Amino acid sequence: MINLFKVKAKQRETAENVNGKAPVKKQTAGELRLHKDISELNLPKSCTISFPNGKDDLMNFEVTIRPDEGYYIGGTFLFSFQVPSVYPHEPPKVKCKTKVYHPNIDLEGNVCLNILREDWKPVLNINTVIYGLFHLFTQPNYEDPLNHDAAAVLRDNPKMFESNVRRAMAGGYVGQTFFPRCIS
Repeated sequence: MINLFKVKAKQRETAENVNGKAPVKKQTAGELRLHKDISELNLPKSCTISFPNGKDDLMNFEVTIRPDEGYYIGGTFLFSFQVPSVYPHEPPKVKCKTKVYHPNIDLEGNVCLNILREDWKPVLNINTVIYGLFHLFTQPNYEDPLNHDAAAVLRDNPKMFESNVRRAMAGGYVGQTFFPRCIS
């Protein structure tokens, strides 16, 4: 009986491959939605998207942000995106791969952005997330911090915060923490 099922499956596969091409992998609803989101991206000039695993792996990609205003002007910040198969019902997992002195990004790269947590809704998309990340660099928010030290300095002494950001981006220490150069 088992062999009969294997034969049938093999016949079906052969019939599907008559055109000589590899069988087409069925896309999940999340992949279809992500494909739509990516095709409709309207990014600022200072943001780029890349697919380090190739175009066949749309669910994992990177976004580079180069702020053109604010404290972080001239820096280059790389974010990894892992999109769950149930997207858009769950937000993508986003990590900052560039070590940065920032009130809303901790030293492990975790990002504090409300639309990646409690305010996520399926109507939001990748474009919205990238604009949210871009906004963190133009308007860092000390009221919802992951890096409490950076948030306190931004709140209490913006000039010192600016100096710390410049030192970190140039490749140097802020307190006991070393930051690799990320400024061009």
